[in-house]
Amino acid sequence: MQLNLRNPLVFFDLETTGINIAKDRIVEISFVKVYPNGKEESKTRRINPGIPIPPESTAIHGITDEDVKDCPTFKEIARSLAAQIEGSDLAGFNSNRFDIPMLAEEFLRADVDIDLNRRKFVDVQTIFHKMEQRTLAAAYKFYCGKDLENAHTAEADTIATYEVLKAQLDRYPELKNDINYLAQYSSFNNNVDFAGRMIYNEKKEEVINFGKYKGQLVVDVLKSDPSYYAWIMNGDFTLNTKKLLTEIKLRGFNTK
Repeated sequence: MQLNLRNPLVFFDLETTGINIAKDRIVEISFVKVYPNGKEESKTRRINPGIPIPPESTAIHGITDEDVKDCPTFKEIARSLAAQIEGSDLAGFNSNRFDIPMLAEEFLRADVDIDLNRRKFVDVQTIFHKMEQRTLAAAYKFYCGKDLENAHTAEADTIATYEVLKAQLDRYPELKNDINYLAQYSSFNNNVDFAGRMIYNEKKEEVINFGKYKGQLVVDVLKSDPSYYAWIMNGDFTLNTKKLLTEIKLRGFNTK
């Protein structure tokens, strides 16, 4: 089934030095860009993360420090990458929880202003888990009837994710071939920031989602405990979380 698209849809996958969004870095990115007319473009790039790749990460994706020592840094490719995905919605496998927050963090570190919150996000893993409760390799076998060769390489995982979504649309007539619908269906949360430290309540107000202030309005916490903002800004939180908390704080000043 060809996807029913209003905007280009970029399927992508990241291989990284680890799973800590605030500290780890991308070592490989692969994407397939699908246009509304069905045209497809694909690209894979390896990236020098600027930090050592732990052996346990190399054991998963097979990329070593030697492999990326002469590759560009993310900062060096950030602007061209942003231009390539400009105006596109994004799709991946477990992308809402990991790949999109990690990508957003790298763009912020590179000082590239790209507003990913304006995009629609389709997480094929979420659709799969709601429908069948399995992994990408099992999803590929189940929906496409093929074995996933070279699993945990960005290119293989990206192409498999794209094929799985098309097969899901063929298999489940209740799934609408519409990116707005798929983005909403594949979302498990109502996050303000990608890391989910803040979420929206039913009134679309920002609420703290962790720690001693969990469940309290962000604006109320910033007023009652002024030191909380400094604690977040100096702590081990993602740049995306800090950026959005700052926007909420500044919004409070502007409404006085």
